[in-house]
Amino acid sequence: MIDRETIDRIYAAVNIVDIVGDYVTLKRKGVNYEACCPFHNEKTPSFKVSPARGIYKCFGCGKSGNAINFVMESESVSYPEALRMLAKRYGIEVREEQMTEEDVARNNNRESMFALNAWAAEYFQRYMMYEDEGRSVGLSYFSSLRGFSDATIKRFGLGYCPSSGHRMSDDARGAGYKEEFLLSTGLAIARESDGALRDRFYDRVIFPIHNISGRVVGFGGRTLRTDKKVAKYQNSPESEIYNKRRELYGLFFAKKAIQQEDMAILVEGYADVISMHQAGVENVVASSGTSLTEEQIRLIFRFTSNITLMFDGDAAGVKAALRGVDLILKEGMNVRIVLLPEEHDPDTFARANDSETLRAYIKDNAQDFLAFKAKLLLGEATNDPLMRTNAINDMVQSIALISNEIKRSEYVRYCAEIMNVDLNTLAVAVARQLDGVKGNSEAQNFLLHQQQRERKAFSPSSLTVARPEINTNIADANPTAVGTTPETLERELTKYLLKYGHLDCEVIEGRDVVTFNVARFIFEELDNDGLQFDIDAYRAIAELYRSEWEARGDGVEVPTHIFINNTDINISTTAIELLTSDDNYVISKIWQQKDVHIESAEEQLSEGVPKAMMVYKWRTLDKRIKELKARLAEGAGEEEDAVMAMLTKYQAVRVKIARTAGRLI
Repeated sequence: MIDRETIDRIYAAVNIVDIVGDYVTLKRKGVNYEACCPFHNEKTPSFKVSPARGIYKCFGCGKSGNAINFVMESESVSYPEALRMLAKRYGIEVREEQMTEEDVARNNNRESMFALNAWAAEYFQRYMMYEDEGRSVGLSYFSSLRGFSDATIKRFGLGYCPSSGHRMSDDARGAGYKEEFLLSTGLAIARESDGALRDRFYDRVIFPIHNISGRVVGFGGRTLRTDKKVAKYQNSPESEIYNKRRELYGLFFAKKAIQQEDMAILVEGYADVISMHQAGVENVVASSGTSLTEEQIRLIFRFTSNITLMFDGDAAGVKAALRGVDLILKEGMNVRIVLLPEEHDPDTFARANDSETLRAYIKDNAQDFLAFKAKLLLGEATNDPLMRTNAINDMVQSIALISNEIKRSEYVRYCAEIMNVDLNTLAVAVARQLDGVKGNSEAQNFLLHQQQRERKAFSPSSLTVARPEINTNIADANPTAVGTTPETLERELTKYLLKYGHLDCEVIEGRDVVTFNVARFIFEELDNDGLQFDIDAYRAIAELYRSEWEARGDGVEVPTHIFINNTDINISTTAIELLTSDDNYVISKIWQQKDVHIESAEEQLSEGVPKAMMVYKWRTLDKRIKELKARLAEGAGEEEDAVMAMLTKYQAVRVKIARTAGRLI
């Protein structure tokens, strides 16, 4: 267990803008920042980051938290793992208290796999740099044949696995790493005959695969043998920490450049990425030879909506460029393609040119992908009617995936012109495809708008889609949807504490103006009737607030960071959710329904707190009265008189609360 002092140092050091900025492109908006949410698919930013409070909140999917919560959610790691990752980032030494067996079991597997991968990456590079075999085979390949500098080799962690077949596994066990993790990471394979371990990557040059935060999740190994029976590349199998569908090679090194350039360049292989980076073009990633997946596209979409495909200029390269593009269009990204001269791939082209030449070539030769695809298919179809029909249908399927209606319409117009197809015919075909992809109503709307639009030039600015306003005013909600359960009321009272517990409010009682402190009122009312919140998170927050408030006194604000950065995840996540929720209180709506008008936020507070407490007591008493009646119905025996007395007392208090409210609730 990480000790409290270390945790406090981590919380004090983290900058939420830096942390979140490693995963998404943040744009300043006033004192805060915003981005498209990394946790759900959206086109218009609803994800907000507050550096002053150290919290984030998505108003689309509702997720919120602090920097530690964000790392936990993004990396799918536990609380201790997130703390260790941030401690490493900020150079904080992690001191740990004695862990229980349960703590050890919970944290051991994933962290052990990460630790072993980190050790293996260093081992492969060290073996290549300092052992004779490593230098003559691995280093010679990277330096002489690939032209990678020592700085590039070190940056990407390139290495070499010994050729003996089991040297790495033996050395790993000698360093204290367990066999089970050598197998679970895929670094070793158990021989079927006797269970002996052999190295998966023996006699191969090594490309470590880093996740978005820089941790080594797997490896790619390339053989230097010419034997065609030996697979050219061997990759780590999927494991608890590695899923190839969710990783892009080079993204950890490219993400800042992608943000700066507002564009990602996608290539095929490890060497393509490394050579481009070495040449000075760093906004480059690779799918590592696998088909592009939705998860990989969404990773890129965190940083930019613009993607440029760079492939070989031969027929195989062109076909490769066609794969996966419909997925990119479906995610709402803008796709361009750059075809290299036929004698080059991205690796050789980057080594043959400097940064300035590379950038100029990309700028001058990038073309819109759908325009490229339409010309390509049209060229292949020549005068064959069947091939032309297939080509047009292929384009219709791609165009129908575009989410932006204006952009979709422009592609219909463009393709109708260059493919010599009647505009209305093509629009109807796209509408029919939309009917299957997006639903009949959108298909009809598209066809109607397409027919109504006048011919005009395409403008990139017209691609902006206005975000629909989300009505958060509870007063406009369905009255039956407004909950007044004890749980809902506990939530509201806890929110009052966190946001306004330090404030003094005035309320008119008869001819007198009575002043009360919000926190004192809530705690005294609870104490007078011996009540405490039933929901664990609300009760924990109230107890923590009470201890801090008692130490400070009325009128002194309890700092919200005590709750936001609390080591109890239940407290921190609940507090952040309450602090970032809107101020259209449920209690205010209840009283609006009862024709009690509340004019302002201040009045809402002075009226809302006492009435929230009254309704809470009412619901709690109602619950207790039902329990007592149930006891009487079952037969209370000797306790019947006591139960009747308590029931009478609760009913009297219930009537008193109703009268105080000025009406029956």
